[in-house]
Amino acid sequence: MNNRRPNILLIVSEDHGLNLGCYGDRIARTPNLDRLASEGMRFENAYTTQAVCSPGRASIFTGLYPHQNGQIGLATHFYSMYEDFPNIPSLLKREGYRTGLIGKLHVNPESAFPFDFRWRESEHISFQHRDVQKTAEVARDFMGASDLPFFLMIAYPDAHTPFLRQEVGVPEKPLKAEEVETLASVGVDSLRIRQQTADYYNCLSRLDTGVGMVLSHLSELGKEDNTLVIFTTDHGPQMSRGKFTIYESAIREPLIVRWPGESAEGLVRDQLISHVDVLPTILDAVNVEIPAHVVGESLLPLVRGEDIAWRKYLFAEWTSGAPVTYFPQRSVRDDRYKLIVNFLQNRSNPSAVGYADGKWETGAQRGEIAASDECVRKAYACYENPPYEELYDLETDPNEFEDLSANPELNAVKDRLRNQLYAWQVDTQDGVRIPEVLEHLTQVHDTTLAAHYQLGLSRRSRAPYTWDYHEYLRA
Repeated sequence: MNNRRPNILLIVSEDHGLNLGCYGDRIARTPNLDRLASEGMRFENAYTTQAVCSPGRASIFTGLYPHQNGQIGLATHFYSMYEDFPNIPSLLKREGYRTGLIGKLHVNPESAFPFDFRWRESEHISFQHRDVQKTAEVARDFMGASDLPFFLMIAYPDAHTPFLRQEVGVPEKPLKAEEVETLASVGVDSLRIRQQTADYYNCLSRLDTGVGMVLSHLSELGKEDNTLVIFTTDHGPQMSRGKFTIYESAIREPLIVRWPGESAEGLVRDQLISHVDVLPTILDAVNVEIPAHVVGESLLPLVRGEDIAWRKYLFAEWTSGAPVTYFPQRSVRDDRYKLIVNFLQNRSNPSAVGYADGKWETGAQRGEIAASDECVRKAYACYENPPYEELYDLETDPNEFEDLSANPELNAVKDRLRNQLYAWQVDTQDGVRIPEVLEHLTQVHDTTLAAHYQLGLSRRSRAPYTWDYHEYLRA
């Protein structure tokens, strides 16, 4: 067992699901992440809290759900945390850790996160440029700069759109459309979507190469044995029924943990894990008291292979990315079934419309959906105009193509999950459960959309605007 305080290397990639070799994806070319999983452990059922960047990252940093910390939408659209909550860098800095961030933060207010070092040169690490070698060099320099323990978060832009086929020669041999299949969760097939999918896999290959470079530098510095490495992503891929939704393809994520001498090698755990568990895990590893308000749990007992009591229900949410994707939803799942509650019945789901109408070219468009099998067309119809409740059997239907909410034989299951979800909303002060709060939040979003966004759903100007939900959403 390690007696020294460990270094912490937190790697958070963008916009992908379980499309790694170690999770059974036969197309993915991810040898470095596969090796990391074999040397440590991976979680089969790990989830983000909300499938868009800022809320998901805020949960990792704070150990709170988005509606608890206030980051209910993207920082670029002026959503922000209610206050400067204690977070991973602020808590570790108090303990004498050097704190570094490579890549984007994307949580407001940025002043709440006291990183000693930040690097995000757009010509090397951005949506338009992904130079993984330069990124690894910067990481090496930070990790090796001192013998003091460090916390370093590397926020890779892959696999965010645009899906860059090749960047700085990586991957060396990009996959082509004919070499891949569309993701099972998308369910729609066309040459156009297969090409998007191929380039999505190319992004994952580049990500894997970059992670391998960083891990090699960590070993060369002689710090591998005393470094807790955590790899995850912020949310699922920007494809139909993925990012901006609450379906499994959006919220179920890879989570790999390696801590030499502490983590069991090659272990796979199937407990229900949330990104709110990352902060308490890190604090537990460095022997720092976990703040009482944190709702997550330390994963270290599971990482060490211990058999302990664990949560039976997993919760997730969707509120907004920007006003154009506002559509409050909440979900709960147990070891088999999942219930989704859609709080607005007077409108279509804007993310479904956005993909189908081609706002995001990576999605399945209306003609492609219409040419698909009946079960796929029905699932997309439900996606665009969902009932108040959806119910899925994840054991027999892991990609959620058959809504069972109208099946009377499952009424007891639905009632149980609904009760658990409501109790969680009460416990976590989720104001969306209160009709008056939901009505006001919706009215403000509609007004903001009309005032600041064009019909094409882009911002009219870069001028900031303000939100008032800090005053009433915690209820």
